[in-house]
Amino acid sequence: QVQLVESGGGLVQAGGSLRLSCAASGRTFSSYAMGWFRQAPGKEREFVARISWSGRTTYYADSVKGRFTISRDNAKNTVSLQMNSLKPEDTAVYYCAADLNRLRVGAVEPADFGSWGQGTQVTVSS
Repeated sequence: QVQLVESGGGLVQAGGSLRLSCAASGRTFSSYAMGWFRQAPGKEREFVARISWSGRTTYYADSVKGRFTISRDNAKNTVSLQMNSLKPEDTAVYYCAADLNRLRVGAVEPADFGSWGQGTQVTVSS
């Protein structure tokens, strides 16, 4: 298991930027693919981005492609989400998550991720 703690959320105007960070505990962090998800009020949790254990492969939801960038630093046990050109529809609680199945490739469903952080609120005003 790995414990995850997100930070970096806040209030920003449309067109602005935020950088979310997720700190992980445990020596096995570098073994896991990591993902970012978000959940807006009244909506289901949705996939935002994922990154392979090595950091060489990334994948994004169409809604954030070209605006968000996921990255990781295995030496520091962190994964980040740089969010640019933010829109009001990006408003949500953002969660980082770890895919604990080291053999799985390309997971994008919440059910595929076994460890979750507590979430950080991102609010984009128009």
